[in-house]
Formats: sequence, structure tokens, C-alpha cells
Amino acid sequence: MTANVAAQPLPHWESKPEDVSGAIFEIKRALRSRIAESGRTVEQHFADLEARISQRVEQIKAEREAGEQVWPVIDFADIEAGTVPAELVAKVKQRGCAVVRGTFPHEQALQWDQDIVDYVERNHFFENYTGPADDFFASVESTPEIYPIYWSQPQMEARQSPRMAAVQGFLNSQWTFESEGRQWFDPHRDSLYPDRIRRRPPGTDSAGLGTHLDTGSIDLFMTEGYQQVFRHLFSGDVESYDPWDAAHRTDAVNYPASTMCSAFRTFQGWTALSDMGHDQGVLHTVPIPEAMAYLMLRPLLDDVPEDELCGIAHNQTFPISWKWHPLLMEAVSGIPDVRAGDTVWWHCDLIHSVAEVEDQVGWGNVMYIPAAPWCPRNEAYAVSVREAFLTGSSPGDFPEEHYERDWEGRFQPDQLNEIGRRGLGMTD
Repeated sequence: MTANVAAQPLPHWESKPEDVSGAIFEIKRALRSRIAESGRTVEQHFADLEARISQRVEQIKAEREAGEQVWPVIDFADIEAGTVPAELVAKVKQRGCAVVRGTFPHEQALQWDQDIVDYVERNHFFENYTGPADDFFASVESTPEIYPIYWSQPQMEARQSPRMAAVQGFLNSQWTFESEGRQWFDPHRDSLYPDRIRRRPPGTDSAGLGTHLDTGSIDLFMTEGYQQVFRHLFSGDVESYDPWDAAHRTDAVNYPASTMCSAFRTFQGWTALSDMGHDQGVLHTVPIPEAMAYLMLRPLLDDVPEDELCGIAHNQTFPISWKWHPLLMEAVSGIPDVRAGDTVWWHCDLIHSVAEVEDQVGWGNVMYIPAAPWCPRNEAYAVSVREAFLTGSSPGDFPEEHYERDWEGRFQPDQLNEIGRRGLGMTD
């Protein structure tokens, strides 16, 4: 019999505990005990889960070896017309990722790329750039590769575009967003979550980004909100865990950290501003949404030290490694070739990385724009986003660099359309 989630409340810390090692020891002991109430041990549940994940991994490997495309590829025209084939919708749910061809016209995306260059040069960005303030993105060893720019005309035009809204609505609707008598988010209204730009020039050597997860770190185990998100895993009802169930996700919050995201994103995403080959230092994922269950249970096995969580630490992204997660690492798969105007999307819990590249062929330019549907959590963050927009400041989730405050050509409030105003919470 499955244990009642409320039978024995788990210890929880709504702010980072001072004694992290002690808290890890306590929560792991409590979780193992809670799961054992189901009548089966963590090891037994994990063995069944690993067998199911192994089937997914073998399928992905077989597709790669056969030269087939692991990532679902959807035409924007089908999203716009509501004619996405059912088998493609099913593949999006299965893989947790997608490339949407032609989200924006090719020539428009190329023009946006040039407009960004004009914007930063006109405002003497390179003369004033003081180096990467974000330790995580500084690891790519290209200066600058990540531009701390948020309020350019192209970024805001893309964020408030009806074409972007259509894609975000399609992706949001893959989730179960109504349950337990609540609507957890509005799939047809997105918050305008501002993020940065990447511009990587031809000939670049880039170290890429290691395999990781952006959902959170120790807070996924220790906060009451995330304990509810992963309630099935933590009660021994592992088979009922659904990575597409939005219940409690919009209530859960992360510990303050340089790597945190204040908003709830159904999908992370970027818009291509240049044509990019699949072998030119591009995004890779482990396209198995259910792998999150593997990641959450793996630290509870007895080969992991009692005061550790497989390398997970506060103020760092959630690491995935050959040491602790070799099965998942076998499934790492890159995106196909993309063209300027295509968009690339991956479920918020999907393991991902950016491949290293030497002497890159062509530009590698993107705007980071996720799907972040309107919900109480995103509405709260929108208050600070509005202020950042109006003043040209860096948003709260990012280093306080504020390059754009006095820049000429910054997107202005009178240029907002209805999508933009609703996305910033300026109108209902």
C-alpha cells in the first residue's frame, strides 16, 4: 500500500540551512523512511525505474545509430493552423523537447541579429564591457559570448510576437495545468521573462557548458513546495510521477542563489539568430523527462555518502555525471541543424549541456526566450521585471550590470502591444 504523503511530515527548510551536511543527512533518512512505508525499499523502486529509463535510452541510441532525428521537429505553420500531427505531439511529450521550424521568417531573424550588433555598437558596449559577472557562463571562455543585454528592439519584438505566443501556448498546453481544484497557470498568457543574448563568432573555441539541470539544487529535496512537486517519488508511488503535472510547481520557490530562476518555466528556449550546424557547439539534452525521477532518487541509494546528494550543492547548477548517472549520460543527444528564425525548446526538468567547439564554422547566435506561463509565481516576479524594463536595468535574476539604462534605441513602453502589456502585468 502506498503511504499517505501527509502521514509523516518531512523535515523542510524554507531557507538554506546553516548546516547543509546535517540537513542532507536528516532529509535523506526521512525520505528513505517515508518511501519504505510503501512496502518497498528505495533500491527496489529505483531498480524498476532504472529498467524503464533503460528502455528509453536504448531507443534513443538506436535512433541515433540509424541516423534518425531524436529531437521532434515541428513546422510553425502547423502550430499556427492547429494541425501538428498527433504523432509529433506524442513525441514532444515523450522527448520533452522540440525544434520549431520557421517560428520567425529567416530574413527577419538575420535582421534582428544585425540590429543587435547596431544597438550594442551604437551604445559603446564593447568599450564599456567589464567582463562576465556570471561565473557559470564565464566558463565558456569567450569574451563576450553571453551579452548581458535584455531590452533591445529585437528581443522585445520577439517576446511579444503573436508567433512566439502561439508556440508558447502550444508548449504550455502539453502540461496538465488544472488539477486538485486549481488552475496552476494560464497556458495562453505568458510572462515576458527577460534573458540574455549569445553571440559566438566564427573561429571561436568554446568550452561549452557541462551536463546539468536548471530546476534547482538542494532546495528540490528540502523545501516544502518541491516536496509536494515530487510527492509521488517521496511517498513510494514512483509509477504515478508525471513530469508534465504542474501541480504545486507554481508554489515552489528556490533558495536565493546566482543560479536560481524566480519564474516557473514550462520550457526553456532560444530563438536562433544565425544558421547553425548540429556539430558546432550546440545544445544537447537527455531527452527523457522522466529522468527527473532518476535524479531525485539516485542520492538515496546506499552507495552515496549520507551527507551528500551526488554532487548537488547550493549556488550551483544540478550536476549530472558519468560517476553518478552513467545510464542517463548515454542518452545525451544534440539538436539538428537549425536556421535563423527557428526556435529550440526543452522541458524545464530536462538535463542539458552545450557542446564544446574548436574553430567554429559560422556564427552561433541566439536570444534566450522561454515559455513562462502566467501564474502567481510569475506574476510576483513580473513586478521587478516591469521596473527593470522601465529603467533599462538588468532583471532581478541576473547580475546587476545595468548596461542599458542610458542606451539609445532601447525598446520603450509605448511600443508594447497587448501581448507585451499582459506579459508584464500592465493589463489583465
